[in-house]
Amino acid sequence: MVEVDRKTFLASLPAGALAVMSHEDKAEALEHYMEDELDDRIAARRGEADGEAGSIITLDELEQEGPRAPRGTGRLFQPTEDEFAPMPDAPTLLDFFRLRFAPANHVLQSATHALTTGQPERTIFACLMHDVVLNLIKGDHGWWGAQLIEPYVDERISWGIRYHGPLRFYADDEFGYEYPEMYNRIFGHDYVPEPYIKQAYEFARGHRYYAEARLITVNDTYAFQDNMDVDIEVFTDIIGRQFKQPKEGLGYDNSPVAHMWRTMANPNRPL
Repeated sequence: MVEVDRKTFLASLPAGALAVMSHEDKAEALEHYMEDELDDRIAARRGEADGEAGSIITLDELEQEGPRAPRGTGRLFQPTEDEFAPMPDAPTLLDFFRLRFAPANHVLQSATHALTTGQPERTIFACLMHDVVLNLIKGDHGWWGAQLIEPYVDERISWGIRYHGPLRFYADDEFGYEYPEMYNRIFGHDYVPEPYIKQAYEFARGHRYYAEARLITVNDTYAFQDNMDVDIEVFTDIIGRQFKQPKEGLGYDNSPVAHMWRTMANPNRPL
């Protein structure tokens, strides 16, 4: 498991940010910090094995670059020294994983956890996709992530991704999900979710698809392991069965979400 030092995490936030952040903002920042830490550690380990430096920009390096982008900005719009690799004319989901979502360690580990614990295939795929939208935007990422894939998946998958965020803050003994102790250590024991988060949880708790979202949180919380490498190729067959790939390519099929895929494919487009 990736361990988070409270002082180090708080020091990673922009000056003065903590005073104006809601509890939800803090929880989102913590999760994103953990994902960045996971990517940094795996990149460093790979660099040591290859005799080369890792390619990921660290939090410290971002701080040295001067003013940072807003916290809700997706990874594709953060400062980088690398050029984006060109996308194929008709990009597939696998192309996005390789060229835009990489290294994607967190979602790959989440899906692996679901796979090894015998979860339904659609849950495995939901875990694989639940946080990829962070490359586009971070705030309310469950809602954005569901919208991103909705035209191409079983409605249970997109529904589960939409509500996995609010469910993180509520324990469920039936599913073996405990409120993360890390949240208590980082934010204190007085955390109260914002009203819209509570409302979303209560709606999801009474819905027939509740388990779809809850299983994502179960596999999400316990998937930060810096000693695990997973390749997207492991999930090729599952993607083929669970994702309706448009023949025109993602971003070019005139779907209601095509613009979101085009934005990720072309983050340098000015207009």
